[in-house]
Amino acid sequence: MSKRNIIQLSEFNVTQKIIESLSNVCTRSVLFSVKNESKDVMQIADELKISISTVYKTLSTLEDLALAEIDRYVISPEGKKIKLYRSRIGKVEITLDDLEPILMLHPNDSKN
Repeated sequence: MSKRNIIQLSEFNVTQKIIESLSNVCTRSVLFSVKNESKDVMQIADELKISISTVYKTLSTLEDLALAEIDRYVISPEGKKIKLYRSRIGKVEITLDDLEPILMLHPNDSKN
């Protein structure tokens, strides 16, 4: 499966899925936790005081929607490969026009 980019999201008509996902406070918290700095699952869970399984599930959803990505891998002191996640979006705008939602996703321009 090829990786989708932010511009292609409208082609897949996932606006409603993204809006529903972002209406969840946990999803927003995880996404914007990795906006300015790439983090691993443990860092996100510790920072937000949520379970590791919730972070994994949330990141999986965000990756499926092309809102987050694996920025890079690091090797732990134990020799394990650890994924560092980063938000692909820096700003989200949702407006209504004749009761139709319009979703504007702005790329994440912050550098680690």
